[in-house]
Amino acid sequence: MCGGTTGWAAPGMELGVFVCVIFLLAVVQVDKAAGVQVMTSKEKLEAKKQVLEMFDHAYSSYLTYAYPADELMPLSCKGRVRGVDPSRGDVDDILGGYSLTLIDTLDTLAVLGHLDKFEDAVKMIILQVSLDNDVVVSVFETNIRVLGGLLGGHVVASLLRDQGERMQWYRDELLTLAKECGYRLLPAFNTTTGMPYPRVNLRHGIVKGRSRTGTETDTCTACAGTMILEFGALSRLTGDPIFEEKARKAMQFLWERRQRSSDLVGTVINIHTGDWVRRESGVGAGIDSYYEYLFKAYMLLGDASFLERFNTHYAAVMRYISQGPLLLDVHMHKPNVVSRNFMDSLLAFWPGLQVLTGDIKPAIETHEMLYQVLQRHSFLPEAFTTDFKVHWPQHPLRPELVESTYFLYKATNDPYYLGVGRTIMDNIQRHARVPCGFAGLKDVRTGSHEDRMDSYFLAETFKYLYLLFTEEEDLWLDLDDYVFTTEAHLLPLRLATSFVNSTQNDSPTVTVTTFPTASDRKYQQSCPNVNYLFPGHKTYAKTIRHPLKAFVEQRCPQPTSARPREKIQESRKPALRARDFIADNPEHIQALRKMGIRLVTMQDGRVQLLHTSTQAFSPDDAEEGMRFMQEMIELSKTQGESDLQPRVVQLTSPPFLGSIVLTAGPAQFGPDLVGTPGVSGTVVIGESIKGCTDLTNAALVRDKIVLMERGSCMFIEKARRAQDAGAAAAIVIDNTQGTSSDTSPVFAMSGDGVKDVYIPSVFLFQKEGHLLMDAIKEHGTVDVLLVDKAQPPEKIIRKHAEEEEARLKEMDINVELKVKDEL
Repeated sequence: MCGGTTGWAAPGMELGVFVCVIFLLAVVQVDKAAGVQVMTSKEKLEAKKQVLEMFDHAYSSYLTYAYPADELMPLSCKGRVRGVDPSRGDVDDILGGYSLTLIDTLDTLAVLGHLDKFEDAVKMIILQVSLDNDVVVSVFETNIRVLGGLLGGHVVASLLRDQGERMQWYRDELLTLAKECGYRLLPAFNTTTGMPYPRVNLRHGIVKGRSRTGTETDTCTACAGTMILEFGALSRLTGDPIFEEKARKAMQFLWERRQRSSDLVGTVINIHTGDWVRRESGVGAGIDSYYEYLFKAYMLLGDASFLERFNTHYAAVMRYISQGPLLLDVHMHKPNVVSRNFMDSLLAFWPGLQVLTGDIKPAIETHEMLYQVLQRHSFLPEAFTTDFKVHWPQHPLRPELVESTYFLYKATNDPYYLGVGRTIMDNIQRHARVPCGFAGLKDVRTGSHEDRMDSYFLAETFKYLYLLFTEEEDLWLDLDDYVFTTEAHLLPLRLATSFVNSTQNDSPTVTVTTFPTASDRKYQQSCPNVNYLFPGHKTYAKTIRHPLKAFVEQRCPQPTSARPREKIQESRKPALRARDFIADNPEHIQALRKMGIRLVTMQDGRVQLLHTSTQAFSPDDAEEGMRFMQEMIELSKTQGESDLQPRVVQLTSPPFLGSIVLTAGPAQFGPDLVGTPGVSGTVVIGESIKGCTDLTNAALVRDKIVLMERGSCMFIEKARRAQDAGAAAAIVIDNTQGTSSDTSPVFAMSGDGVKDVYIPSVFLFQKEGHLLMDAIKEHGTVDVLLVDKAQPPEKIIRKHAEEEEARLKEMDINVELKVKDEL
C-alpha cells in the first residue's frame, strides 16, 4: 500500500505505490454542506480566464520585445542579452543565447490549450535556435529549463501527432535538439566523483583555456542531484544509456556521502574529493530538488532504490529539520543544532512533495505558515526569519508556493486552496504587472520592481495557477499520465516500463517489461481507506489549519503604526558603533573627531571616512577609532543584506498609472517618507542638471519634483538648491555608468550635519534613472509618487479617473457659463 500514517511506501511495492501516488490526489472529497466556502463554477471559470489573459500578456510581451533573447526585461521593454546588459553575476549563467523563455514555455502553451501557439513555437525553435554557442552556462539550470523544456515540448508534440489531428509534419526535431543539449552537458561529468562541474561551455565543454570554465571545485547538492529525470528520460526516449548512467552515478555518490549518523546531506560539496564544503542541511536552496528527484525518479523510472533513499532522507528531515510548521536548517553532523535563523522561499515546494508521498498533515501545516507570511507581504520574500521578519526582500515571481497550493487542492479538494491561489494571482496582477510583461519584486516591503521576468514564471507559475482553476474534464490531456519535473515540464510515466541497457555496441537495446493485467493488479494498486488516511476527512484540512490560524501574527505582531527611527543617545553607549552612525548627526560627527576620524566628501557626493590615530584625543580614543573603522568595513561587506529599507519612485501618470515602481535610496537629511502618504508631483529636469548652483529654471521647478544628477557636490547641497527653487522634492540620479539596484546595494544619501533641508529626497541608480528620463522624453509630462511603499495601481487608476471626471465637469461648467455670457 502507499500510505500508513505518513504515506511512506514500503520497499518492493514499486508498482502499487507508483499508481497509488497518482490516484491519491483525487480521493478526498469535501462535503459542501459542511459550512466550507466553495468557489462557484463561474468564479473558477473567471479565475481561469484571468490566468489565461495574464499569461498571454507575459508571453506576447516576450515575443514582442525580447525574442530571440533568452529573457525579457519588462521595465526596459527589451530582451536581456548576455555581455550587452550589465552582468548580474551567477544569475546570468542561465543565459545561453538559445531563446530560453520560448523553450521553457513550450509545454505550458500546450497545457493552457494554446495549441496553435505551441505549434508555432516548435517551428520557431526548430528553425532558429542553436546550441552551438561559445558561452558558459549553468549545468543545473540548462538541464531543468532547456533540456527539460525540449523534452516536455517533444512529449506534447508527439502526443498531438499521434492523435492524428495536429503536427503531422513533426519528426522528433525537439528530441534531436534535446539529445544535442545532453551531449553538450556531458563534459561537465568528467570528474573523479561523477558529480558534474557547476558550469560548462556549450561549445568547448571544460577544455582549459578555451572553455573559460572547468576550474571550479564546488557545487551545490541540488545542482549535482537534479539531473536524473531529464537525463533518464532522454536515455529512454533516445535509447542512448549514457545520460541516465551519468545522472545515476552522481545521485549514487551524493547518497554515499550522506552523514551516516543523521542521514542528512549538506548544501555544497567538493566535486573532486567528495568533501562537504557547507554542512548546513535543510530542504530549501542548495538541496531542495535533490530530495524531489529521488522520489520522482522512483515514479518516472520505476526503480525502488530511489524510493528507499528518499524514505531514509525523509525520516531524517522530519526528525531534525521539521519543527512544527517551520523547516529550519541544521548542521548535518550536529542535527540538533540549528544553523541559521531564517528560511528561504524555495522550501515552499516541500508541502507539494509531501502531498505526493501521502504525508498530508505536515504539508497543510507548513503551507499555512507560508501563506500567512505571504498575506503579510503580498508575496513570499526570498527569505524570512523565524519570527517572520523579512531577511531577503526580493520576490522574482517564484512558483513554489503555487505548486504546493495546487497539489494540496488536488489532494483535499478543499476550496480554501482555491482562495489561496486567487490571492496569489491577484497580487501578481496588482503589484507585478507592467506595460511590457510582469516584473519581479525588488523589495516586497516597498513594492519596487526589478527589471526581470524569469522563464520559470511562464513555465511553472502560470501552469500551476491554470491547473488549479481548471476542471480535469476541461483538459485535453490526462495529467495522471505524467510527472512534473522541478521546472514543471511533463515527462510520461510510461518510461518506467522502458529500461536502457548498456552494451559494447554503438546501438543500445531498449527492453520493454510487461506487467500483469489490470485484473491481476486490482488489489495491489488499491489505496488505503480514505477514512484511515484522513480521519474526519470532510473537514480534515480545516481541522489541521485551525490551530495555526494566527501562527505568524502571534510570533511577530504587525506594528499598529509606523514609528520614526529614534536618534541614538550617546549617553546610553560608551562609544559610537558603526551600525548606529548617522552622517548628519552632529554628536556623531563630534564623536568621530574625538576618535581621529574625519569625513571627506568625494567629487561624486560620496562620503569617505579617514582615520588618523595621532589626531585622536587620547590613545583610548584612537583604539576606539580603529575598532569603529573595522566595524564599518565589515558593515559595508554586508550592506546588500542590511536592514536599510529603500523608498520607491512610482510612475502615476498615464500610460503607467502606478504599474512601474523604481527602487530608490533614502536620504539622511530632510523628512523621512516612512509612514507618510508620500509626495506626488510632476518631474522636471533641473538646469543645470548637476544641481550644484542655483537652478536657472526655478519657475518651472516650483512645486514640482526636480531631477538632478549625482556628482560635483554633496547630495545635501543638491537638495538645498532644489529647496531654494521651491521644489516639492528631489530625485538624484547616479552618474556612474551601468549601476542598477539589481546589482548594487541601496544606500542612504549622506548629509553634512546641518539640518536645514525640509523637502524629501531620494536616489536612483543609473538604470532606474534612465528609465524615468526615457519616460519623460517619450511622454513629455510624467507624474510620480515618492513614498516608502508603492500604492496599488487600482487605487491610482481610480484617483486618476476621479480627477479626470472632475476636470471634465469643470470644463462643462465653463462652457455653460461662456454660453450664458454670449446670450
